[in-house]
Amino acid sequence: MPKTIYTLNIDNYEPEITALTYPYVEKWAKKIGAEFKIITERKFPEWPVTYEKLQIYELGKNNEWNIFIDSDVLVHPNMFDITEHLSRDTVLHRGKDFANNRWRYDNYFRRDGRNIGSGNWLAVASNWCLDLWHPIDDMTPEQAIENIFPTQEEINTVIIKDHLIDDYAVSRNIARFGLKFKTFDSLLEETGQQGCNYFFHTYTVPADEKVKLIKSTIDNWKI
Repeated sequence: MPKTIYTLNIDNYEPEITALTYPYVEKWAKKIGAEFKIITERKFPEWPVTYEKLQIYELGKNNEWNIFIDSDVLVHPNMFDITEHLSRDTVLHRGKDFANNRWRYDNYFRRDGRNIGSGNWLAVASNWCLDLWHPIDDMTPEQAIENIFPTQEEINTVIIKDHLIDDYAVSRNIARFGLKFKTFDSLLEETGQQGCNYFFHTYTVPADEKVKLIKSTIDNWKI
């Protein structure tokens, strides 16, 4: 069964950025024996654009593993195959936030009790855990967005409620479906790689500044 790395690029997102990041995602895909697939078409036009990441629920049904990474993430060439070190009953994100800082709770969050707020720019799940990307089927887009509260740090930058709809959806799915969860940092610790720097990502700066930071990181990594 195949393995796919997905990214989202609707309406030709920031070509200066993707010209820098995509070659390294493609190298990572080749290294781990995965297909690299760019989601370019809208399937949920009534939802904010980042919700299109949930297309993986359908796109990934024939895969053994599905990996999502944002288009503005720089991947180091040393990056390893997460799927070799992650149980198929567990989903992984780069990190997590305290969920109740960012989302209004419902009974799924209350019952779950783990307070997991998704860092969804990197997400890994096997075909056992495809519900990570289950589309929201019990509220309208407007109702879901009303449950989102960006942190003050995000509000002070370029982030608005709509932009966080995918983080909210997958956070709620982790709680709703009781998915086992792990962060990338904890995986690094388990594999004796604490402090290793495999990704560069920032989402709170304008695109022109992001280009400069990515180029600087490429220089610093000497890649």
